[in-house]
Amino acid sequence: MTVRLDAISIVAADMAASLSFYRRLGLDLPADADAAPHVEAVLPGGLRVLWDTEDVVRTYDPTWTRPQGGDRLGLAFRCDRPEDVDALHADLVAAGHRSHLAPWDAVWGQRYAVVLDPDGAGVSLFADAQ
Repeated sequence: MTVRLDAISIVAADMAASLSFYRRLGLDLPADADAAPHVEAVLPGGLRVLWDTEDVVRTYDPTWTRPQGGDRLGLAFRCDRPEDVDALHADLVAAGHRSHLAPWDAVWGQRYAVVLDPDGAGVSLFADAQ
């Protein structure tokens, strides 16, 4: 048996807001997907990102509730240069998204920041320090 990570799933309270956020991070998502209950994007390399509305999730898991508290899973987007982390962070915040951690030079050798997606999940932005 071979098992491989094939997809990452995001549950969205507001599909259009979630897709808008991830478009700003460079994901190719068609505009007509904003009203869909389920959306998929294939990334270079074949990994898929899936979005489902909360209503869709409740169709197969009626006891599902919106998570409370801290993150259980995080997405991290690599930028080419440290200054790109700052620029992307500023772009997302200017678009109305909340910063969780402003860009800083992390002790592990990266420029690093965290912005919250529309559902409150932390999304890391990073680049190798130069």
